[in-house]
Parts: sequence; structure tokens; C-alpha cells
Amino acid sequence: MAERTTTPSFPGAAALRQTGRLYGLGLDVVRLTFRRPFQVRELVQQFWFIASVSILPTALVSIPFGAVIALHIGSLTTQIGAQSFTGAASVLAIIQQASPIVTALLIAGAGGSAVCADLGSRTIREEIDAMEVLGVSPVQRLIVPRVLAAMGVAVFLNGMVSVVGVLGGYFFNVIMQNGTPGAYLASFSALAQLPDLWISEIKALIFGFVAGVVASYRGLNPKGGPKGVGDAVNQSVVITFLLLFVLNLILTTVYLQLVPPKGS
Repeated sequence: MAERTTTPSFPGAAALRQTGRLYGLGLDVVRLTFRRPFQVRELVQQFWFIASVSILPTALVSIPFGAVIALHIGSLTTQIGAQSFTGAASVLAIIQQASPIVTALLIAGAGGSAVCADLGSRTIREEIDAMEVLGVSPVQRLIVPRVLAAMGVAVFLNGMVSVVGVLGGYFFNVIMQNGTPGAYLASFSALAQLPDLWISEIKALIFGFVAGVVASYRGLNPKGGPKGVGDAVNQSVVITFLLLFVLNLILTTVYLQLVPPKGS
């Protein structure tokens, strides 16, 4: 009997293959988004589902998050004698950094985990294979609506987190640190600019896309039975968190290079 030869592999080959497949799924989602028929009903159902499981924890987290940022920045500006810039520093930190990150993490943890579990259960029941046999694209039928819903909910919740976080920071700075309401608002209006809000929404849109694609990919590729689905859910949340922080660094760096600060 002839000896079977195997292709030599190197450390990290499996990770590279998984990364390539994840990237390919993201490209398929973008390509099939503009192909008919468009699953409007599925999109509305997924949008409502992801919003319903994410809106309450997002609202509850945004209040202490904005308060912590305002208290720390207020304490620092008091020490260096720059209390008049407390409002601008707090609001810009909340809008540019905290709001999209908090939104995306909660969507990945709440909505993304649910999406991954749903697709994983369909996969182990061989529903995905049955769809492919019938000539129905699982990506177009199931994944595209879920990814678009995650993106839409991310943009919506990002605006809510920005408003709630700014109001929470204002309350705690004025009430607990004896800040001046006029100085808080004046410094914010003097240094903030409209692109700060746009970059926040763009971040939320991209983060929602990443969370939806990662959750869908892991849901389509569980290893084993129900235990494999549970492992896939945990992996999707961890992978999404890592990608979001890296993307946030890249987007923030590019934004600061392209858009000069107001007044510079």
C-alpha cells in the first residue's frame, strides 16, 4: 500500500484558515446585501429581537459609564486647575470612545450571542445543509438580515448611549463635584464639532457589522453537538471583543490624523 503524504502545516495555519473564512463571509455578506430578494421581514424581526435584548442593559450601563468618566476627568482637571475644560473632555471622551465601544460590546454580548446560538442550533439540526440542498443561500436568507440588524441597532443604541452618558456626566459633575453648569456646556460647545458625532456613528456601524459577522460565522461552524454551540457562543464574544478594540485603535488614529481638533 502506498504511503499517504500529508501537506506540512506550520503553527498558526488553522488560525489563518479561520481568519480567511471569516473574511470571506464578511465579503459575501456585503455582496449579497444588494441581491434580490431582500429579506425585509427577517430584517425587521432580527432588528426588534436584537434591540429588545440589548436596549435595557445598554441604558443601564451608559449611566455609570458616563458618570465614571465625568468624575475622573473632573478630579483631574481640578488638580491641574483646568475646571473650565471638564465638560469638553468628558463629552468628547464619551461620544468618541466610550459610546461606540459600550454599544458594540453589549450588542456582541447580548444580541451576538443569541444570533450565534440560533444559527448554531440550526447547523447541528442540519437546517443549513437542507437549505443549501434546496438551492437557498443561507448567507442571503439568514446572515445578511442579522448583520444588517446588528448594524442598525448599533447606530441607534450609540446615539442613546451618547445622550444618556452626557446627561449622566453632567449630573455627576455639577451635583457631586460642584461644577458650574455654564462652564460645562460652554467648554463642550467650544471644542466639540460635528465630525466627533459622525466618527462615533461610523464606529458603531462598523462594530455592529463585525459583531454580526463573527457571531454568524461561529454559529455556522460549531464543533460537536450542543456543547459545541455553547463553545461557539463563548468564542464569538471573545473574538468580537478583541477585534473591536483593535478596530477602535485604528479608527481613532485615522480620525485624529484626518480631522484636526477644533480651534487648532
